Amino acid sequence: MLPRVLGAALIFAMTLSAQTSAPAPTVARPGQWAIVVHGGAGVIERSSMTPERDKAYRAGVTHAIEAAEAVLNRNGDAIDAVEAALKVFEDDPLFNCGKGAVFTAKGTNELDAAIMDGKTMKAGAVAEVTHTKNPISLAKAVMLQSPHVFLVGAGADEFAASVGLEQVPNSYFFTERRWESFVNQMKKEGRPVPPRPAGAPPAPGAPQADLETPDAHKYGTTGIAVRDRRGNVAAGTTTGGTQGKQFGRVGDTPVIGAGTYASNDSCAVSATGTGEYFIRLTVASRICSLVQYRGMPLQAAMDEVGQKQLTAIHGDGGVIGLTPDGQMAWSFNTPGMFRGKLVEGGQIQLGIYRDEP
Repeated sequence: MLPRVLGAALIFAMTLSAQTSAPAPTVARPGQWAIVVHGGAGVIERSSMTPERDKAYRAGVTHAIEAAEAVLNRNGDAIDAVEAALKVFEDDPLFNCGKGAVFTAKGTNELDAAIMDGKTMKAGAVAEVTHTKNPISLAKAVMLQSPHVFLVGAGADEFAASVGLEQVPNSYFFTERRWESFVNQMKKEGRPVPPRPAGAPPAPGAPQADLETPDAHKYGTTGIAVRDRRGNVAAGTTTGGTQGKQFGRVGDTPVIGAGTYASNDSCAVSATGTGEYFIRLTVASRICSLVQYRGMPLQAAMDEVGQKQLTAIHGDGGVIGLTPDGQMAWSFNTPGMFRGKLVEGGQIQLGIYRDEP
């Protein structure tokens, strides 16, 4: 039997500003489910991670894919598979979402998430969440249990509690590795370091030995696009934002059409990158429009937006997605992006660095 996980993504590198997928991306046949995920993009290089950390990240992406797979194997809906996978990322301290999120300039964690159903075109989004354990479940609840699309801050957490979603102290999201990275960045930039968060565990006696480079999660976001057996697509994205952010900044993740979009008439897309640029270009919906109205293959549409239009305005990051007819693709212009995909009956394909075959 072949190993369950193939430690290679179908990716080749052109240049730092022109990174595309392999010329023959996986295509799912009619009636097969399909999954594409990302765990964030940034300055992710082999020199920034130990072999053990590399293995842990690949395992984290694998576990998220397997959570979606379990839902789809039960003939579940794409939207439920999206939630299942992203909850795994939110519970994994390696990724910048949920537990393990980066810190704002005030030393707190603020979380954003969005989800969209391609069949109904319904969507839910939340921003500046501070007490809801799984923001992706809150975004789904906004979509299904409220008349709204976008809730923010204390009101979003209040709604989460009203529908029975688990609430936690903000210190739940604290991890020592993220805190030390944050403190190092603030000192380097000459900005004041806030007090250690209330409720956080005591400071260790020695610094963490395996910190990544400061930009490893500069564009930290996790996301997924799914097609179920009925051909319906859905997308979701969840993030802790950018490290050291100020003034209530919100990026593209919860902005429908910018960081997250899904339509059975075109495709499902999740993005990760410099949110301000993704918002300006409405990257996710722009890709889907090229597929729907210009008839472009998904890979070509992603490269047109991500490699040309986004790069032209100096935006960095990446996108993943799939179409109702089974096309699967990703594209990014950063040194790396945690990524993986799986077609029903196939093998998980993983990648991290831009120079992987």
